[in-house]
Amino acid sequence: MLPINLRPPVPGINKASSPMFDEPGFPSAPDWEFAEITLQTFVYCSRAAEGIDDVEVARIVEFSQRRNVARGITGVLVFGSGVFFQWIEGPPAEVEKLIASLHGDTRHNDVVALDLSVEKRERLYPGWEMELVEADDIRTVLHDALDCAEDEKNVAALKRILQHLDTEPLASLGRN
Repeated sequence: MLPINLRPPVPGINKASSPMFDEPGFPSAPDWEFAEITLQTFVYCSRAAEGIDDVEVARIVEFSQRRNVARGITGVLVFGSGVFFQWIEGPPAEVEKLIASLHGDTRHNDVVALDLSVEKRERLYPGWEMELVEADDIRTVLHDALDCAEDEKNVAALKRILQHLDTEPLASLGRN
């Protein structure tokens, strides 16, 4: 008879030589990379400040990866056509500190919060302290955000970002 309550395997544990996953002594769910925990999610987009290019974005990602390990923060950063789109998840207190830091960062303008929530769930980006993902067409993401935006300031900022994309040549990446 197969056990009913099998949990996902823990990386590095050989099923054949380890006890059944629901036996006493087996690591509890909070020790697992894919466990449900209380996470705060912050999703935003913004327009890069003048002088921000792919080299500077690589520096931002490298710094974030080192810093986020200690904070328990994971996520993904999309950069394209001078626009940032970022998904951040982690312990609520640490995400709040990061949000405050982001709002004071002069390397971007027109920060638009697209989602801010706290819930008990699995991480969407386990093991990604911060990964840079290239944007094929960030316009689609921004238009979707504009369609869902309710706050007047967010609507105005999203329109400015889209206008920037429509009026600036792609060679002006990161320029406002």
